[in-house]
Amino acid sequence: MDLKQTLALYNAIPNLLWSILNLLPISVFCYSYVELKLFYIHLAAGLFTLFLPRSFFNAIQLSKTVSVYRSLGVHLMNRYTQNGTIINQLIKRRFPDYKVVSKRSVSQLVGQSYMLEKFHFMMFTLFVIIAFHALVRQYYGWALILFFNNIIYNVYPCLLQQFIRVKLNRAKN
Repeated sequence: MDLKQTLALYNAIPNLLWSILNLLPISVFCYSYVELKLFYIHLAAGLFTLFLPRSFFNAIQLSKTVSVYRSLGVHLMNRYTQNGTIINQLIKRRFPDYKVVSKRSVSQLVGQSYMLEKFHFMMFTLFVIIAFHALVRQYYGWALILFFNNIIYNVYPCLLQQFIRVKLNRAKN
């Protein structure tokens, strides 16, 4: 297996694990307690956020320095994500010449970070809507589960993308 295939395989593992752990509860809740027509309305509202411009994500950026993100533990989450510390260590062990970031790839990685933040922001919006639906219907346990899953699966990944951009912009200068 070459570098590209190995990287894709290694990155698929945490991606799959995080998705199963966090999408399973919302899927079970929606399947069990949300009418299909209402689910489509909720989904459409979430999908609308994909059209938000980069300027919106720049405006909601928590900080321009890494220290704020570090104090929230965002850098720790990076260990267990796709393209994270553990994956990069495994790849470097197998391909010692592998460079995580090259000067040419910085703008590409910044673009990718916006795309991933948009995805998680869309999922964040959907989770909030569904958790609110659970609250209104008095499924308090479900609302709590969805709230915590939203923090783990969407809030921290959005913050991680912001953290990555701050680090990349520092490296660029």
